[in-house]
Amino acid sequence: MPTFTAPDGTRLAYRVHGDGEPLLCVPGGPADSRYLGDLGGLAAHRRLIVLDLRGTGRSALPEDPASYRCDRLVDDVEALRRHLGLDRADLLGHSAGANIATQYAARHPERVGKLLLVGPGTRAVGIAISGETRRALALRRGGEPWFPAAFAALEAITEGTGTDWAAIDPFFHGRWDAAARELQEAGRPANREAVAEFGAEGAFDPAATRAALNALTAPALLLTGEFDLNSPPNAVAEFAGLFPDSRLVVQPGAGHYPWLDDADRFVAATAGFLG
Repeated sequence: MPTFTAPDGTRLAYRVHGDGEPLLCVPGGPADSRYLGDLGGLAAHRRLIVLDLRGTGRSALPEDPASYRCDRLVDDVEALRRHLGLDRADLLGHSAGANIATQYAARHPERVGKLLLVGPGTRAVGIAISGETRRALALRRGGEPWFPAAFAALEAITEGTGTDWAAIDPFFHGRWDAAARELQEAGRPANREAVAEFGAEGAFDPAATRAALNALTAPALLLTGEFDLNSPPNAVAEFAGLFPDSRLVVQPGAGHYPWLDDADRFVAATAGFLG
């Protein structure tokens, strides 16, 4: 696996899938980037450069735990761009990684060709998602055999009386099958310190980020699943409205990992946007 050095000296790794024009990919979690795979076959259209965030996958642990903070991870993406010798790059962020990609676009707009946010986290732009919004979306899955136990766990978490996060895993997938279970486990964060520090005080400045996005000339595609409990369509629609040039895609029948739920549909939408 190729590596490069971050500005603070931390050795970071990245994976390469496919050929052609590069697409820098920032995973969520923070978790091992292997869960992204080749994004349902998107690697047949673009060369995916998939960053292992510091302290995850094969990237080294930093000396300073505060460097796990979301805004500071932007510097790692910029270091990767420089390492690759790219003047401008198309950029993809998934889940929490979309917060990093969004802040990167706000801070380095001249370096972004196209911005693709998949199941995006919204903390960087200050869009709150209420428990009631998630509950209403979850109720649409009432016919699933796993629903009673998963919904009970969701209710307890929402009310602050439960912590069984694994029990609600099925809500993040269009189909809860063996492939979904495998991906869910692969994407589960292992570095608890990285998770805890990601959103620490100072990690987000929504007002400044919104103002910068409002002036962004790069086109943006925001894609979420119809059933994505992490990134509900109404919240992602609001997010899309912050960009001067954006397109919203809500993938039918999909959850938080739309490339797994319907790879052909996902690749058609993303490859079509990237060109």
